[in-house]
Amino acid sequence: MIKRTFDFFASALGLLLLAPIIAVVAWQIRKKLGSPVLFRQVRPGKDGKPFEMIKFRTMRDAHDAMGNPLPDSERMTPFGSFLRSSSLDELPELWNVLKGDMSLVGPRPLLMEYLPLYNREQYRRHESRPGVTGWAQVNGRNSLGWEEKFELDVWYVDNQSLWLDIKVILLTVKKVLVRDGISAEGEVTAAKFKGTKS
Repeated sequence: MIKRTFDFFASALGLLLLAPIIAVVAWQIRKKLGSPVLFRQVRPGKDGKPFEMIKFRTMRDAHDAMGNPLPDSERMTPFGSFLRSSSLDELPELWNVLKGDMSLVGPRPLLMEYLPLYNREQYRRHESRPGVTGWAQVNGRNSLGWEEKFELDVWYVDNQSLWLDIKVILLTVKKVLVRDGISAEGEVTAAKFKGTKS
């Protein structure tokens, strides 16, 4: 209850204070990338229950001659890269936090297609609401391997507290300012998870 109360009031305050920035970013996306401004995708939430996550769009809507989306590296623009490196693309997720789909801090919500690929221990990351930021994000972000990320996610699930959440939020601000661990080597963000080798 303490965590949810903190999330509710902090996300409401964040949406209020950041409203001018959110409006400017939305206007710039519409101007540079076109419509839609928001990227919506179903992701697994607490206990793996699906919810619709919203972010700012960062990629061009470009396809090949067969109608298939071009690779991320070809659809990403310098403006989109800036949004991701500054984490401005994550701001709409405060609405997900306000609604209760997400928490400010928790394991990042990944793709639905990953659910059957987790082993039993990795799946425990879904025992907590997914977060806008998380313990893995302040300990390497996309520079970490998948197994390392999941170990950090499960550690957070077992050790979560209000004070840990405040620490993660403060460390996130520091990470965003230095733009550390934004992408994996040779990737726009991170390589796809294909299951644990064991």
